[in-house]
Amino acid sequence: MKDVVKHAVKHAVKHIVKQSKTPAAESAPETASFERTPKAMLLGAVLVLLGGVLWGINATVSKLLMADYHADPLWIACVRELAAGALFLACAGVRTPKLLAGAVRDRRSYPMLLFAALTCVLFVQVSYLSAIDWTNSGTATVLQTLNLLFVLAYVCIRGRRWPGLRESIGVALAFAGTVLIATGGDLSMLKLPLVGLLWGLADAACTAALSILPAKLVARWGNLAVNGIMFVISGLVLTPFVRPWASAPQLDWFGMLLMVFTVVGGTFGAYWLFLAGVMRIGSMRGTMLGTSEPIAATISAVLWAGAVFTPTDFVGFVMIIVMVFLVR
Repeated sequence: MKDVVKHAVKHAVKHIVKQSKTPAAESAPETASFERTPKAMLLGAVLVLLGGVLWGINATVSKLLMADYHADPLWIACVRELAAGALFLACAGVRTPKLLAGAVRDRRSYPMLLFAALTCVLFVQVSYLSAIDWTNSGTATVLQTLNLLFVLAYVCIRGRRWPGLRESIGVALAFAGTVLIATGGDLSMLKLPLVGLLWGLADAACTAALSILPAKLVARWGNLAVNGIMFVISGLVLTPFVRPWASAPQLDWFGMLLMVFTVVGGTFGAYWLFLAGVMRIGSMRGTMLGTSEPIAATISAVLWAGAVFTPTDFVGFVMIIVMVFLVR
């Protein structure tokens, strides 16, 4: 199996992993040992689908925490980053202790680790949760899928080329889909709050950086160590501003279960499943199957959060999801 991370920039469009969710792609040492047998491919597809579904449900869970328990998006981001970061580091300490120790000792990597932590974790988490807060989980997750367009722009500028025909059609569909979602088909007004739309676009731009900025760090020190360090750094940066111990919402037993899910299942678990699947089926197939995330977010938003979508919303969603299959 080819080294996915080595080609993260050249084929960046193929490497959008959520993730929403997660700051780096898979590392070569962990992907090299998997043979693409039919059994492994089937298992990988199931794991990717489960990871995408968990990410989509996580968006709705976050919306419930903000709507029903008045949890601040920054508080959720801070707690989630610190807790998930601790889980990543614990796994790195067990599975790749030498890589974790090497990353900690490599002081020359500190500036990039800090920059990537702020861009690929803090800004992604805050913008995504803010987009959910202002809109709903389904819309925010679909808007996040536009990260492919930002990656495409980067690839075209770096390669000094224009988008191809398929890519151009994908861009047109994504633009038309976004307009439909934002206006509901009436171009004279915005159906979505402008702030929510801007947060969604900011989330897409920051998510695009996930496949570019940490690539060299992941190739050298492994995904668990790098992601763990970046999650913890981001959480620590937020801590003095959020003061999570003082600004915690009043959570009953169900609210506590939601928080446990958003950390263990929706962040760490979803990433783990998705990554394990991508290592077996490859990043391109993983990206395609990852469209289960906005679908799961939309369905769970309707069933659990009472979100209401119009026919134009669904047309816009389909346009953006089709873009994923065209832009590659």
